[in-house]
Amino acid sequence: MYHGPDVEISAIVEHTDYVRPGVCFVARVRTGTDGHPFIGQAIDKGASLILGQYEVKDLEIDLGQVPYLQAEDTAVAEAWLSAAWYGFPSKQLVMIGVTGTDGKSTTVNLINQVLKSAGIKAGMLSTIKAVIGDEEEHLAFHVTTPEAPVIQGYLRRMVDKGLSHCVLEATSHGLAQDRVGAIDFDLAVVTNITHEHLDYHGDYEHYFTAKAKLLENLNKAAVLNKDDISYRRLVNIPVSQRIEYSLKEQADVTASDIVYGPDTTRFNLHLPPSRYRGTVGDSILISANLVGEFNVYNMLAAAAAAHAVGIEGEAIKEGLESVTNLIGRMQSIDQGQPFQVVVDFAHTPNALQQAVKAARRMASGRIITVFGSAGKRDVEKRLLMAEVSAIQADLTVLTAEDPRTESLDEILSMMAEGCRHRGAVEGETFWRIHDRGRAIYFALGLAEVDDLVLICGKGHEQSMCFGTIEYPWNDIDATRMALEAFLSGRPMPDLGLPTFDLH
Repeated sequence: MYHGPDVEISAIVEHTDYVRPGVCFVARVRTGTDGHPFIGQAIDKGASLILGQYEVKDLEIDLGQVPYLQAEDTAVAEAWLSAAWYGFPSKQLVMIGVTGTDGKSTTVNLINQVLKSAGIKAGMLSTIKAVIGDEEEHLAFHVTTPEAPVIQGYLRRMVDKGLSHCVLEATSHGLAQDRVGAIDFDLAVVTNITHEHLDYHGDYEHYFTAKAKLLENLNKAAVLNKDDISYRRLVNIPVSQRIEYSLKEQADVTASDIVYGPDTTRFNLHLPPSRYRGTVGDSILISANLVGEFNVYNMLAAAAAAHAVGIEGEAIKEGLESVTNLIGRMQSIDQGQPFQVVVDFAHTPNALQQAVKAARRMASGRIITVFGSAGKRDVEKRLLMAEVSAIQADLTVLTAEDPRTESLDEILSMMAEGCRHRGAVEGETFWRIHDRGRAIYFALGLAEVDDLVLICGKGHEQSMCFGTIEYPWNDIDATRMALEAFLSGRPMPDLGLPTFDLH
């Protein structure tokens, strides 16, 4: 409870870089970081109010005349304060939240496109970008779900633009840290819950619990993947309505007669009867520009979500068929080479397995993977991803992927052990190449006619972190430059990473 004087504030921030006179500074407490030691800096920069978690006597900071509001949990308080600051905009929107380990961004984009095909004014907030009407804003490097004040600000802008729906990508970090805690969700969509972010959550149980928070206090319905391991537990969470999708079992939304092509996927989409027209269930032929089984699941999730908010089959078909591969998601790079090259964001064991599976359907030759595993992140998945590639792919090139302050040598050694554990032989079926550009170039040299080089882990991202420095990096641009050099017989150019001269 706050008992101090009335305070006028101009914004809510939790980073001292954004503090200016009149703001409320939130001293957030989260795993590995604590904002309380920075209260002094915030006051020096003119903060009008401090929102903290500790008692004043424990701060060891002279607050002067700046009021201090103590909350039991600054993350929860910040979420609700931000929502109130912007007038609780989520209550004026149909809010569709999408969570899961893999497929979130694609599913968010699919739902958004289906909504637009139905003539609905919709906004979108993913980990890649915010879309507000005709405006698009790309988010910062390595962002998961943005902080609560940022999210609420975007939602306010959507309401002010006259939008009626919003599709929001909710990551496990965003859910666990209550960044989306004060959002009034109508619909929750779950893609899958597999192995990821155990560096932060500690174990699968805590990771699952974070994801499951999206299903709490829903206004309308939950859309669940009946084929995923998470279903058996999610189905026990009480919700007013549940819509299930599956490729393997009877469900509300299914697909049949699936034909996978190198560039397209065709299938019959089966929807339940419409509650709005009293019709029998629809069966609709979909010819999509997305490849792989995992994208069929993403499309089923999007179709189920659209059906839940009353969109009819014709608009669902139009929306699904209008989406092409997102940047860095199974994106083909063609510069006239006699083999295929694909860039994908797969950075988890499940995503890598699904990407290789999709690649098998795209190429008649060998699959050559290029990927790494991030530093200061889930250590266990380094072994798991290497094992997946050793089993599923034909050749594997291990390389850098945001090693951060960890030793790249140690990361690659751990991954090499995973390859060897599954029978791969270094120098014959797998290699370690520190520089990512050189690794891509090397993989191109391994490729023969009808092979497919699959470059995974970075996708759309625009930087790579070594130490604490973000170096400009884009896998798509790097792959094009590697192909250009390879096809012209020139060596791989230096693309600016600190690993270029390492061998």
